Amino acid sequence: MSVRVGWALEEALADFDEHLRRARGVCAGTRRNYARFAGAFLEGKFPDGHVEVERISVGDVVGFIGVSARRYNPRTLELVATSLRSFFRFLRAEGLCGERLEAAVPMVPHRRSGLVRYLDPGSLEQLIGSLDSSSERGLRDRAMILCMARLGLRVSEVVRLLLDDIDWRAGVIRVSARKTGHGALLPITGEVGAALVDYLQRGRPDTTAREVFVLLRLRPGAPVSDSIVGRAVDNALRRAGIEAATRGGNLLRHSLATGLQARGVGLTEIAGLLGHSRLATTRIYAAVDIEALRDVALPWPGRTS
Repeated sequence: MSVRVGWALEEALADFDEHLRRARGVCAGTRRNYARFAGAFLEGKFPDGHVEVERISVGDVVGFIGVSARRYNPRTLELVATSLRSFFRFLRAEGLCGERLEAAVPMVPHRRSGLVRYLDPGSLEQLIGSLDSSSERGLRDRAMILCMARLGLRVSEVVRLLLDDIDWRAGVIRVSARKTGHGALLPITGEVGAALVDYLQRGRPDTTAREVFVLLRLRPGAPVSDSIVGRAVDNALRRAGIEAATRGGNLLRHSLATGLQARGVGLTEIAGLLGHSRLATTRIYAAVDIEALRDVALPWPGRTS
């Protein structure tokens, strides 16, 4: 990667995107969001399109967050702050700045609503019990939801899951690339395996696509998108009569982590299952003592830790 003083803005964002993809394994949707807000910051500071990192000041950072706070809701503002921190970490990795710019990004306070942010075990079973198995779409959506609720797959991991990633003989699903940059081997539980078999045998149309989950009507056989997976979760919540502040796959992953912690599962196992590399991330999913989180590790299957 060629990083230099007087960078063109488009080139700076392209290099940032490549860093997120190759060094951190960030999915395409998240990279687009990070580039959107990092780009807005750079465009405001360098309207001529030429980025000079040494001219970026702490005041620029704080000022941008202040303007964003008046423009965006708290959830989006948190994404703005995360995007800037990630961009400044990239600059630091390239030797273009120290820690001061990253540290200048203010923390965004969480504003919690009265709606639940995870499903308690009873509500989760209520959701799963309400899933439809009488139609092709129902079989597909049930299998996708169980992959998230029981195995902790991200929406993007459900979308990218290939037929070749399922090892029926060994009883595992291979997740080849996670946000951590590592892969994972996840056990196929009886419930998840049965749902996948039902879908593959009775719900999946004939197609040459290697993706497990595909469209059924408009473009039958084409891979599903992130929005299709998210809509499946939202429809299931509505059918079950459950309201929640967090929706989509994140709600299911959060519920899984919280349920595992309540049953006494160790933090190492929870972090490994969900594919977390940062202590702060696992802390969000399970409210635990930060000192205990220091033991979290993410070994690649076959490697000791």
